[in-house]
Amino acid sequence: MSKDTTFSPISIVCRKKLHTFSRPAVMGILNITPDSFYDGGRYVNPESILARAEQIITEGADIIDIGASSSRPGAQLVEPNEEAARLVPVIKMIRERFPDSIISVDTCYSIPAEKSIEAGADIINDISGGQFDDRMIPLVAEMGVPYILMHTQGKPDHMQDNPHYDNILQEVALYFSQRLERLYRLGARDVILDPGFGFAKTLDDNYQLFSQLPELKQLFPNEPLLVAVSRKSMIYKLDGTTPQDAMPGTLVLGSEALRMGAQLLRVHDVKETVQTINVLQKLWNC
Repeated sequence: MSKDTTFSPISIVCRKKLHTFSRPAVMGILNITPDSFYDGGRYVNPESILARAEQIITEGADIIDIGASSSRPGAQLVEPNEEAARLVPVIKMIRERFPDSIISVDTCYSIPAEKSIEAGADIINDISGGQFDDRMIPLVAEMGVPYILMHTQGKPDHMQDNPHYDNILQEVALYFSQRLERLYRLGARDVILDPGFGFAKTLDDNYQLFSQLPELKQLFPNEPLLVAVSRKSMIYKLDGTTPQDAMPGTLVLGSEALRMGAQLLRVHDVKETVQTINVLQKLWNC
């Protein structure tokens, strides 16, 4: 590992408060869906949800990322009003129990996004980059909340049917450029970029794009880069296993992503990721 590897601190404003991360930020995943690809059905009642939120916090995560609609390949997205009905009471419950936590909401629709922010959420994490709801980008700009802009092609139910790229880096970069221009023109701030590993990409596409993370970061030096590969099929398909077996590969890719310029990791395994970051930082500082 290069001795000159460094981490550039990032800052975001949540509810008029500046949060600066002096080390890579960790987003702990809290799926309140019955059908997520790895932990679906584990967190569906108040006791288990609060226990998971507490675990995420105590294990060292900086952000709790709540999802109420599975976006695994082949899944049908939940209707916006139903998604909002799932999210709002959970956000209020977590905000009341853990008032200082930073809460991100994983949604691609403006109705649950708006209601979630009103209920106490801080960040909108949109897998569609505004593609599935024309009101999303104007809403994010109007409400002045940090926005995670992810790359994908098509909705989850068909995104893996026949993904194709002539030059994946150029096409992802163009996608980001077009949406960033609109976001900034409307007054948005604190936009975080997510290349969308596992979304409308073949196994080779995922690894080709991953290998080009340094180039992607060079193209967008002012936007923090988030990598979300936790227990995804790009890991376990290599040895024909399952998401339950994919933590080692997750940690390897997370380490590489940080070395290549990523500044946030979205993960299921918070404690292990935080330990990995601590070890990497010690190496980098030697």
